[in-house]
Amino acid sequence: MGTVGKALDLLDLFTRQRAQVGLSEIARLSGLNKATCHRLLTEMESRGLVEQVGAAREYRLGPAVLRLAALRETAVPTRDAAMPVLQALARATGETAHLSLREGDRLVTIAFAYSPAHATKVMMEDADILPWHATSSGQAVLAFLPEDQREALLGRPLPRLTAATETDPDRLRARLAEVRALGCAETAGTFESDAQSLAVPLFARGDAVVGALGVAVPVSRMSPDLHAVIRREVTAAATEIATLWGGQVPPGITALWQRLT
Repeated sequence: MGTVGKALDLLDLFTRQRAQVGLSEIARLSGLNKATCHRLLTEMESRGLVEQVGAAREYRLGPAVLRLAALRETAVPTRDAAMPVLQALARATGETAHLSLREGDRLVTIAFAYSPAHATKVMMEDADILPWHATSSGQAVLAFLPEDQREALLGRPLPRLTAATETDPDRLRARLAEVRALGCAETAGTFESDAQSLAVPLFARGDAVVGALGVAVPVSRMSPDLHAVIRREVTAAATEIATLWGGQVPPGITALWQRLT
């Protein structure tokens, strides 16, 4: 891996739950030695990508990241455009709505909204990266990727996260075929043992899948009536988001979603 790749990997160590990280921890998490980490961080600090704070001189993301994020959102509105739809979806279902986008070989949560209807809800703060095989969002995207890309992701390690997580590639392939036939993916207890979710693929311009829109519910609260509401609302919201992003849902997917509702 080149220097740029190593530096970008260090930026990926920062999460909502780990907003500030010390040099020793960065070296441990990255598997690089401290001298290399320090050199890369110093270079990024000079360009505003990271900054040091506090007496412990921990690192956090710098203002240049905010500038780049704002430029991206201005040029290609995604999160801001979808956020009102996401909030409306949370209100309509009474549950947690979340939006994820594909970033290379990862599925990244970029936004979520909570409903005030219940004190107990599925929380998303610690779900920055969604496992492809163990979440409804991951399966919704995997199912509609080109076969070579799907196989590359299924060829990676598939860790068992709960007792219900499917880790056999052949059984996952069969499950993804079902997702393609339905137009949506559903999982229960495969990522978090007490959470059930339903997700649909998201499309921007053209027929390429770019992410997923999902609703997550405590397993104990799911019912046939709530299930029907989620199916109806999530497909309508995904259609609206595709339009806001300047695209449209492929006709074949629209036909599948009409059968769901």
